[in-house]
Amino acid sequence: MTGERPIKPRLAEDMWFEEAPGGPPRYRDRTDKPVQYFTVVDKQGGAVLGYVWAGDEDDAAAYQPRHAAGGRGINEGISWITGLREAKARGVRPSQALAELYDDPEPGGRGRPLPGSLTDAPHAAAVETLAQGRSRTLPGGTGPEA
Repeated sequence: MTGERPIKPRLAEDMWFEEAPGGPPRYRDRTDKPVQYFTVVDKQGGAVLGYVWAGDEDDAAAYQPRHAAGGRGINEGISWITGLREAKARGVRPSQALAELYDDPEPGGRGRPLPGSLTDAPHAAAVETLAQGRSRTLPGGTGPEA
């Protein structure tokens, strides 16, 4: 006897994940098409927490936390993601949802849009690069370069 315990057959089977239909309506969270985005800052101290972006061509929009903001940036995403999901449920295009969130004078959560920060990016990955702190400014100062 080797002391090894036999593996139960059901534990050795491959498991498959199949997403069930339903759930809240959502915009896609990736696009390689042009997007607009704005900066989310802390209401109290003004620290950058993340970025909200949207692009109509791929029906995409998301919140991207700023890496340097740590857990605060991640947690702030809840209110922005909720706003995007509510807009999607109303049938609003991503750019309109972005404009609504940007123009909200008193958004939920601890963050608020930084006035004057609404700008363009070549794609969502450029905003992700900005959030990770590895970006440069595009020629003409129009936003992050991937």
